[in-house]
Amino acid sequence: MTAAIELRAASRAFGPVIALDHVSLAIAPGEFFALLGPSGSGKTTCLRLIAGFDQPDSGEVLLDGEDVTGVPPFDRNVNTVFQDYALFPHMSVAENVAYGLRVRGVRTTERLKRAGEMLELVQLGSFGDRRPAQLSGGQKQRVALARALINQPRVLLLDEPLGALDLKLREEMQAELKSLQQRLGITFVFVTHDQGEALSMADRVAVFSQGRIEQLDTPRELYNRPRTAFVANFVGSANVVAAELAQALTGRRQPFAIRPELIDILAPGERVPDGAVSCQGTLLDVLYHGASSRCHVQIGPDSVLAVARPESASDDGALAKGARVRLAWRPESTVALESA
Repeated sequence: MTAAIELRAASRAFGPVIALDHVSLAIAPGEFFALLGPSGSGKTTCLRLIAGFDQPDSGEVLLDGEDVTGVPPFDRNVNTVFQDYALFPHMSVAENVAYGLRVRGVRTTERLKRAGEMLELVQLGSFGDRRPAQLSGGQKQRVALARALINQPRVLLLDEPLGALDLKLREEMQAELKSLQQRLGITFVFVTHDQGEALSMADRVAVFSQGRIEQLDTPRELYNRPRTAFVANFVGSANVVAAELAQALTGRRQPFAIRPELIDILAPGERVPDGAVSCQGTLLDVLYHGASSRCHVQIGPDSVLAVARPESASDDGALAKGARVRLAWRPESTVALESA
C-alpha cells in the first residue's frame, strides 16, 4: 500500500541549528498520526515540510507516492489548521468556511450549500450568519476545521490546534476530532507537545527530540515499552533508574524504567511477594491527586522513586512524611532502556 505521506531522510537547518536531522517516516492513508515532542524538537518543522510551507535542505517529501519536494502548498492536496484559527473577522462563519471554494471559482450558491454541509458536519449548522467574534474558542476551532475540510483534502495537518483552549474544552475537542477523522477517513497529522492528546487520539505517534525521532509506535507501546529514557519521561510519568542503581536493585547493570502505578508500598509487616524486587526508603511527601496520591520515596542519596497509589489503598496515618517504607515490584514491570 502506498503511504499517504512519506519523508525520506529529510533534513532542515536554520543556520547552525539543525531543526530536522535525516528524518524518515511513512504515514498510512486514513491514519491519525501524531508528531509529539517539546518545543524545538522538530515536530513543527516536519509538519511545514509536509505542507510545503518550507523545503528540506536534503531528502524527499512524498504524497501518495509522488515526490512533492519543492511543490508549493497550493499545489498539494493538503490543508492546515493552525492554533490561532486564522479566521477572517469581516466575513460570516459561512463565508469563512466557503473561502477556499471562492478562490477556486465555485459559484456562490454551490459554495454556500457546501459550506452549510460542512458546518452541519462540525455541529455548527445554525451558526452560518455569525461573525467569528461572536464565537467561543471551541466554535472557532470547529469553523477552522470546516474551512480546511471543504476542499476535500487527502491530508489534514493540524498544528497545535487545541493549544488555546481550556482543559475541559480541549478534552471535549479531542473526542470530537477523533470521531470526525474516523467518519471522514482522511489522513490526519497532528502536532502537539501534550502527550495526553497524542495518546488519546493517535493511531501512531512519532516522539521527536533534537530533530530526530526517538521512537515511532502505537500509544500503548510507547507507554508500556519506551525504548529510551527520554520517551519514558516524556510519554506519561516514569521512574528512570540508571545503570549503577539498577545493578544494586536487580543485579543487572542495565538502566530501566518503571511506571509509578506498578510499584507497591507494602504495609508494615507485609511479606515481599515471591520473585519481587524490593528496597527500603524514606517517604519524602504524599501529593493528593483526587483518585490517586503520588508518593516520593528516597531510596538512595540521589535516588527518588515516585509511587502512584489509588485513594482506596491510601492510609494517611501510615504514610507520614519521614516514615520508613518498603517498596516492591514485579521484575516484568520494568522496561530495559537503551544506554545513552
